Amino acid sequence: MYKADFPKEFPKNFLWGGATAANQIEGAWNIDGKGLTTAEVVRKANDRKKMSMNIVDAESIKEAINDTTTINYPKRRGIDFYHHYKEDIKLFAEMGFKVFRFSIAWARIFPKGNEQQANEKGLAFYDRVLDELEKYDIEPLITLSHYEMPLALTQRQNGWLDRKTIADFTHYTETVFKRYRGRVRYWLTFNEINTGTWGFHETGVVDSHLKKQEQENIRYQALHHQLVASAIATKQLHEIDPEAKMGCMLARMQTYAATCKPEDVRAAQLEDQKNLFFTDVQARGEYPEFMNRYFSENGIQIKMSTDDQEVLAESPVDFVSISYYMTTVTSADTGEEVNGNMATGGRNKYLEESDWGWQIDPVGLRITLNEMWDRYRKPLFVVENGLGALDKLEADAVHDNYRIDYLRKHIEQMKQAIKDGVQLMGYTMWGPIDLISFSTSEMSKRYGFIYVDQNDDGNGSLERIKKDSFYWYKKVIFSNGEDLE
Repeated sequence: MYKADFPKEFPKNFLWGGATAANQIEGAWNIDGKGLTTAEVVRKANDRKKMSMNIVDAESIKEAINDTTTINYPKRRGIDFYHHYKEDIKLFAEMGFKVFRFSIAWARIFPKGNEQQANEKGLAFYDRVLDELEKYDIEPLITLSHYEMPLALTQRQNGWLDRKTIADFTHYTETVFKRYRGRVRYWLTFNEINTGTWGFHETGVVDSHLKKQEQENIRYQALHHQLVASAIATKQLHEIDPEAKMGCMLARMQTYAATCKPEDVRAAQLEDQKNLFFTDVQARGEYPEFMNRYFSENGIQIKMSTDDQEVLAESPVDFVSISYYMTTVTSADTGEEVNGNMATGGRNKYLEESDWGWQIDPVGLRITLNEMWDRYRKPLFVVENGLGALDKLEADAVHDNYRIDYLRKHIEQMKQAIKDGVQLMGYTMWGPIDLISFSTSEMSKRYGFIYVDQNDDGNGSLERIKKDSFYWYKKVIFSNGEDLE
């Protein structure tokens, strides 16, 4: 009789760490030759539960360019990782990080996005970051494009809508692959690529003046160009640095049927398919039939070059990574909705919510890891998961037991998924140090194990202070996930 040999714990080479993005931590937005990016023209949201990137048009971009302050555009200042990277990485090392996920700011390497000659000062900065990581034996996991691109590409060719952007991106990727060859084993192409269906922030496409059907058409066209660029970058990496691995990255928007009514189950299935479409292309190398039907029935026409499908097929990614924050429910009928991390769906009465209304569902992580493992049979990597909260600094301490509780429950479900047979590479919690919120551009929405003394207006000493969760996560890492108490 066959007897399965299930793993009972996290593998010894499990990659524990944390994840960040250049536009949320670096600052130094206008020094050492860096160009302006799409992330740096997105104003701070006025409403805590509404995203700040939804209204971006030509007029707002012009206004942002003329406004050289960081008050209205907090991502320009970040937490000044550009000058504090040694201090921050030392703190990560103290926790025992095995891996640190960060992104390269494309406009720090090519300020306008299409120069032939790279900005040496930008390349040298990431050399220094890698030096510091090597000093502490921390693996880098680099995202090539994390919600920002050189603003000049939006102004010149409406971002990823123009096929020319593929060549601009692959020149950038070739440059960094050659520069950091042998120093970086794990790469990701586009952060949460599926959120490009929301528009500007991920694709750099300005379309707020268009009708919804027109928007959907050009967004999927822009995303097609990104999918082709992802495949080309994967091929480049395998040729330039054969030991390195490329992954894709999806904002996993797991949804449940609101009831067992067949119409609700079918509606939930459709939502899941639209979410998984992107990893289907990047991991399997082809457009799935269900999406071709969706395009046909919704008047969406994707313009492809004759060899696009061949390019996609010959260079699938090596592993699949996800962000996981919440789940929703889907009904064939409309109902009360919740929003979080670009996920929009029905409220689940069985779940608690964060200060920002994001539904907390640890078991959903186990469900989605099992489903994705069954679907792709490629190593999985949870590269974002965390709790944004209103932390209070009290006598140089932050007692964030709510964050510890959130993380403990999610890590326990990862352990259960591994016992189920899921091949899980690692876990990089978002974000290990307080940073500027992507969705609302707030500082007060804090995720970190490390408190940064800065308020929403940018005032503060920038002092780094360890929270209670800092010591808890250190214990988790050193026990390889066995001590979760």
